Amino acid sequence: MSPSDLIVIFRTQSDIEANVVEALLDSHGVQTLRTAGPTPGLFQFKLNPLGETCIAVRDEDAAEAVRIIDSHREQVGGGIVVPLPQEFDALEARLGYRFRDRGLLEHALTHKSKAHEDPSGGVVDNESMEFLGDAVLGLVVADALFRSFPTSSEGQKSKIKANLVSTASLAELAEQLGLGKHMILGRGEEKTGGRRKQALLADTCEALIAAIYLDGGLDPARSFLMRELSSGIADAKQPEYFGRDHKSRLQEQLQARGRPLPSYRVSGEVGPDHRKLFHVEVCVGAEVIAQGVGRTKKEAEQEGARLALAALRSQP
Repeated sequence: MSPSDLIVIFRTQSDIEANVVEALLDSHGVQTLRTAGPTPGLFQFKLNPLGETCIAVRDEDAAEAVRIIDSHREQVGGGIVVPLPQEFDALEARLGYRFRDRGLLEHALTHKSKAHEDPSGGVVDNESMEFLGDAVLGLVVADALFRSFPTSSEGQKSKIKANLVSTASLAELAEQLGLGKHMILGRGEEKTGGRRKQALLADTCEALIAAIYLDGGLDPARSFLMRELSSGIADAKQPEYFGRDHKSRLQEQLQARGRPLPSYRVSGEVGPDHRKLFHVEVCVGAEVIAQGVGRTKKEAEQEGARLALAALRSQP
């Protein structure tokens, strides 16, 4: 294509969005040319927030290209193919942080099920960002506990940290932030209730932390986390905090009701070794009364016991 025959019909600061648009137009037989943007490098995410990527087409294809893009923006039911910038306004307001590069935010919200369904290979999932977000979260929480609990033992601080960064806590934070409705999922995951799954919500929350860190550095990530986790840290200062053990409480509740003591069995393990999630069933006799998920068997058992206690409270 000659540059003189081209018209720019799409501009974005998101590499992910540009890749999706290119693949979309190509699938409709519209030839495109990326006329600006960063050179692909080692990382799948864009570190330069100021770069703009332009998608250009032939003059005679311009109207059709715009129609195709607009039609997918309005698509309902199968997920939005081209994320619209204004969709993230409410989320950024809730986060208290405005991204310079919204492509990082899109990347953080993109589940592997969406990437697997993309024939162009241009959509990258958020698994690497989860790994980074987990490290940033651990650092910020450890630093906060070191400063807030100078006389507490290492074991006590470790217990507080485990509670704050657990799958259940992160999933709860994700729900408070409304991440479920913003996650970019594949059709299969959408149909199986992926927006409500604890593991997906927790992973997306970690990826979001990484996105803030990559976009603005450690200080904005720390500010965001301290706002969201401050109540949990304050809660840990209460005298009864270390007496909380869901498994012990469940045992007491079952004994008080004249029922057998609970047992715990691992029903499944998913994910790579460095990101493994354990699924544990809480059994009373032959009945499974709850299931817990966690990054360790102990965490999964505690989460299962917490859910079992909630289930018992709802019974007469």
